Amino acid sequence: MKSKYIFGGVIIVLFLSIMAYLFTQSNIKYEDNFAVVKTTDKTVKATGSWVKAKNYEMNREKNTFSFYMSDANGNEMKVIYEGAMPNNFETATSVVVTGSYRNGYFHAKDILTKCPSKYEQQDVKSSSL
Repeated sequence: MKSKYIFGGVIIVLFLSIMAYLFTQSNIKYEDNFAVVKTTDKTVKATGSWVKAKNYEMNREKNTFSFYMSDANGNEMKVIYEGAMPNNFETATSVVVTGSYRNGYFHAKDILTKCPSKYEQQDVKSSSL
């Protein structure tokens, strides 16, 4: 009888732990100022654009992808992602990286890219008849 209560208690503690973890993950803040990103130790979603002049680097041995991002104020930071480069990275108009800044660079757990929309207004050439 006592083992049933212990097992039930373990299940309840496990459930509450999972719920607390999911709650903390859903409170990730979007930040577009890298000066703020560099001073926080929390997980954030940093938004900016790829600094094309500094290119990017892929390390196949370590399975890492790194690049530089800049925010609207011109602040730059190096991003290192453990994984492959996203397919549409080179055509992206903006980048959102989720992770934290430590040891001099941003450790990304996830990368989202925003590409130009095919529905954006394009130059329309009118033809005369």
